[in-house]
Amino acid sequence: MDYRMFCLVAIALVVSSFSTANGQAALTEAQCSVQPVARVNCGSPGITSSECFNKGCCFDSSDPNAIWCFYAKPDDECLM
Repeated sequence: MDYRMFCLVAIALVVSSFSTANGQAALTEAQCSVQPVARVNCGSPGITSSECFNKGCCFDSSDPNAIWCFYAKPDDECLM
């Protein structure tokens, strides 16, 4: 494999790892357990779960009257 191809593969791997880290896999269930009245909107109306996860947000459509795509609770470790 020549040097340019190696660099392209390395860049693709780095970019894909960032997109995975920003998705749902990066969030814990505890972070996404936000009461419906406390949710802060993270997406536009009609956003899909995939689009929401790609923004690094939580998605829960179980309550039709609540915000479905919302910001996660911060880690307790990060709070001062």
